[in-house]
Amino acid sequence: MPIFAVHYTYSEATAADRTTHRPEHREWLNALVAAGTVLTSGPYPDGSGALLLFRAEDAPALSALLEQDPFALLGLIDAVRVVEWLPVLGAFAE
Repeated sequence: MPIFAVHYTYSEATAADRTTHRPEHREWLNALVAAGTVLTSGPYPDGSGALLLFRAEDAPALSALLEQDPFALLGLIDAVRVVEWLPVLGAFAE
């Protein structure tokens, strides 16, 4: 199953709301980790966004899933970039 790198872009304007709703966002992510759909995720230290690695059948299936993120439902993500990724070495290489 393909792996996708998902880059979220955040703005300072939504920082307070992201802090408020982070527990729901992380609960959603933790359920996907348990299901094997999310391989890893985490914010960029400068607060500009986050990187998430997903396994998904294809880009449309992943897009439908990303729409369910509480941050997305609340309009707290300024931009989403999805790129299929092919790891050849390390923890995620097959």
